[in-house]
Amino acid sequence: MLSRIAESMFWIGRYVERAEDTARILEVQTTLLLEDASGDEESTCRNLLSIMGVGAPEDQVVDTALMLELLAYDATSPASVAAVLGAARESARRARETLSAAMWEALNTTWRGVSSGQFRQRRGATAYHWVCDRAALVNGTADATMTRDEGWQFLVLGRTIERADMTSRLVATAALAAGQGAPWTSTLRACGGYEAFLRTYRGLESERGAAEFLLLDRLFPRSVVFSLNRAEQCLANLESTGQRAGFQNEAQRLLGRTRAELEYRSLSDVVADLPAEMERLQRTCALATEAITRRYFAGAEARDWTGVRI
Repeated sequence: MLSRIAESMFWIGRYVERAEDTARILEVQTTLLLEDASGDEESTCRNLLSIMGVGAPEDQVVDTALMLELLAYDATSPASVAAVLGAARESARRARETLSAAMWEALNTTWRGVSSGQFRQRRGATAYHWVCDRAALVNGTADATMTRDEGWQFLVLGRTIERADMTSRLVATAALAAGQGAPWTSTLRACGGYEAFLRTYRGLESERGAAEFLLLDRLFPRSVVFSLNRAEQCLANLESTGQRAGFQNEAQRLLGRTRAELEYRSLSDVVADLPAEMERLQRTCALATEAITRRYFAGAEARDWTGVRI
C-alpha cells in the first residue's frame, strides 16, 4: 500500500475517534458544572483545557463558553471538534480512491454540517450527541463496507490508539473532579459503559471499580487495555514476519509494554496518582505514533497530540 494512503487511513481513524471522544469529555464536564453550582468554573475549565493540550489565555476569564469555543466550535483551534472533523475529511479526500462511496459520503456530509454552521447552531447535549452519531455512522459504514486489508488495519490502528489516549483523558478529568458530584458515573455514561459496568460489578458503584473498568477491562471496547491490545493486533497483522523473538516494530513494543504494565501492576499503584499515570500513557501513544510514522509513512512527519509533553 502507498504510504500516502496508509497515512490517510490511519489519521481518518484517529480524527473521527478524537472528535467523538472530545464531545464525550465536554458532555461530562459541562454536566458536572451544571450539577455543582458551588464548583470553581474557571479552575475546572482551565484544568480541562490543560488536559486537552490547549493553552488557556492568561489575560482572559476562562468560562464554559470559551472552553466550548476552543474545544468544540472554533475550526482554527487544532484540538476542537470542528477542526478534527475537517482534518478527517481532508484525509479522506487524499485517500478517496480506497474508500467506499458510502464512507466518503458519511465523512463529507459530516464536514458539511460543520462548514455550513449547523454544528455551531447546536448547543449542549444536542451538539455532543450529533458528533457521536456522526462518528458512529462513519465507523459503522467503514465496518460494513471495507475489506479487511492493510487500509482497514491502518484505520483501526489509528482509531484504537486514539481511543486509548482519549479514554485516559476522560479518566484524568474524572480523577481531577473527584468530590464534585458524581464524576465517575458521568464518565461511565459518556463512554457508553455505565450499564455494562453495573452488570460487571453487580450494581456496586465505586471510584476504584470505575477506574478499573475503564482502564483494565479486557471485554469493554473503550477500555485502555482493550484498545492497546487491538492496536497491537493491527500492528502484528501489518508485519506478518513470523519473527520468533523480540519486536522489530518499535510501536508494537511500546504499546505492548504499556499494556503489560497496566495489567500486571496492582490497581492501587495505578490509581494512586491517576492524572500522572494517564499523562504517561498519553506520552506512550505519542511515541508510538512517531514510530508508526517512521516505519510506514515515508517522508511524513508525525502529527503530535497538542498537549503531550515529551
